[in-house]
Amino acid sequence: MAEITFRQALNDTLREELLRDENVVLMGEEIGAFEGSYKITAGLLKEFGPRRVVDTPICENGFVGMAIGAAMMGLRPVVEIMTINFIILAMDEIVNHAAKIYYMFGGQCPVPLVIRTPGGGGQQLSATHSQNLEVWFAHVPGLKVIAPSTPADAKGLLRSAIRGNNPVLFLENLALYNIRGEVPDGDYTTPLGRAKVTKEGTDLTVISYSRMASVALEVARQAQRELNLNVEVVDIRSLRPLDRETIVQSVKKTNRAIVFEEDWHSYGIGAEIAATLQEEAFDDLDAPIKRVASVEVPLPYSKPLETAALTGPKQLMEAIRELAPRRRRSFSAPAR
Repeated sequence: MAEITFRQALNDTLREELLRDENVVLMGEEIGAFEGSYKITAGLLKEFGPRRVVDTPICENGFVGMAIGAAMMGLRPVVEIMTINFIILAMDEIVNHAAKIYYMFGGQCPVPLVIRTPGGGGQQLSATHSQNLEVWFAHVPGLKVIAPSTPADAKGLLRSAIRGNNPVLFLENLALYNIRGEVPDGDYTTPLGRAKVTKEGTDLTVISYSRMASVALEVARQAQRELNLNVEVVDIRSLRPLDRETIVQSVKKTNRAIVFEEDWHSYGIGAEIAATLQEEAFDDLDAPIKRVASVEVPLPYSKPLETAALTGPKQLMEAIRELAPRRRRSFSAPAR
């Protein structure tokens, strides 16, 4: 088992899938000669050539539409959109075509398409380059939306996405690219649609995904050391399909829940999880569900303002302190 970065896990997986299946092709802006804005495709053009690693024009609706057609004809395109902020230009292709063709053709025409795209804030890239728009796509039947938080899951989930027959939006938080983690050897896959309990606990559950799932794990360990609180952490990994069973079972065990996400507070993934718990675990809750999310403003360029707008470990620890069960104090009986 090797320890590698999130970035290297993605690069290794793309290379292995290009070697394994001649129908796998990569498409995107500057992914070839420039090796991608974040160097995820480094070395792949040189190894596989321009028919397998395709530099596209700066036209998201055009090359996503081309990839959908290629998928319908039997290829397995993996598209890189430079940041999720640019995916808006391809909304019609993704929502009205990629998500619906398999269903509308009665299962006769699969669309084995993966769209990789980074997002998230904290990189001082300003309001139009720092968004988390995943909830738009998680809302759409016919799409699968994946958000790994570790190098191991990045590799296992990307493999599963490429080998499946449904369109998948594969989300990569920019702040994760340099994190390191152990990755299993061999040709392993991670099933789509299953959450993972990354830390067992009994006092409360923190439910999160992508970068915030990594932050949640660190804060949970801190709460164990400093507050003697046993916090369970659930990394949902898959936004659609959502593993409701794992989430509900965790909260039924701990009786308290915090939903922690980098996205804005209103109408987000957290709202869906909170609604699920209200419907399926209401009688098991000993306290209201708490939601921890970012301030609802276009993200500022100024670093101090950006930091103030984004949620993080401080906000999560405050929520844990507020929601944690009150410990009963034992008093010795007064002397008679």
